[in-house]
Amino acid sequence: MTDMLADRLGALMTDTGAGWSMGSFGAIAEFHHVAGDPPPQPLEGCGIVTERGGVRLDDLADLTPIAWEALSPRPHRWQQGVSLCLPEGRLGTARRRVLTELGPDAGALRDQDRGAVLFDLGLDQPQVDFCIRSDDPVLVARLRAECGRSVLDPESRAMAAILPAHPHRVALTRIGRIEVWQKIGGPDTGGISPVGPHTHILPQLLRTGRTHSANTPIPPGLVPVAGLHPTSPVMDSLGQDRDFDATAFADFQAMLADWGDAERHALKARVWAALEAGEPPSALAEPGDRHARAALRIALRQAERRDGPSALLSQWRAAFDRDAAPADQDAPGH
Repeated sequence: MTDMLADRLGALMTDTGAGWSMGSFGAIAEFHHVAGDPPPQPLEGCGIVTERGGVRLDDLADLTPIAWEALSPRPHRWQQGVSLCLPEGRLGTARRRVLTELGPDAGALRDQDRGAVLFDLGLDQPQVDFCIRSDDPVLVARLRAECGRSVLDPESRAMAAILPAHPHRVALTRIGRIEVWQKIGGPDTGGISPVGPHTHILPQLLRTGRTHSANTPIPPGLVPVAGLHPTSPVMDSLGQDRDFDATAFADFQAMLADWGDAERHALKARVWAALEAGEPPSALAEPGDRHARAALRIALRQAERRDGPSALLSQWRAAFDRDAAPADQDAPGH
């Protein structure tokens, strides 16, 4: 399984339509390709770098891929991804609670970064040690003076030093790392994250203590440590609408068959067969499980994007695709 998984993930590394993420619910590093950039450069093993950042997978032992779909707040779309999960208790992070100097980053993706100093921000997350890296002696000195205190402490001056300096951000997990070399989204970027690799630290989400969104159907006992975000058939990497891509749709449905929940996958097939046979919505009882209900709604949205609208499909959507369940905002990579 590990060799086969490594081969599949390795092949997706150079797919410029796919993105990657590592982090937790509130502290995440994302790697996305940017149209028009030079092709990514492969790393030894399973990884790539571009001029904006990079991603590497080192240890796939115990890893379980979970392919999933989730509702979008927009009724003509849905979300999708593959969560790369480890068992609880095997996450391998340090869970530091204060800013901590780790020394030179010997594991950096590029040779020129291995002498720079790595600092763990001390966010105490179960699946990621969220770090920054710098060779700027002024910033390094200022951060050393703040070590031993949480960066989220109102008295800490660490974030005030970090934000305008734009050091590299490094998300370390047991299975690998993502590095982001672009600027931090904020005043210097017009208040928005740069296109391509970027990071988010959201204290309000960190305070929930969750490892992932409740809308992502991760089986009990598993924790997502990284995410693969294959090409969406309905939106681009910036979350904008696109024409339906039948190839991307078929490719992800194959991933869902291999790595997704078999019962929800079968439910979608049952819905599509009922539509093809002209059956009314009463032919199917609404599932009691929230994720199964979401799968039913997603199947109807997918049928409309794939096959076009119809009077029968409108009846099904009126019966089942109601705005009764919360959905995450569309943001590929989160």
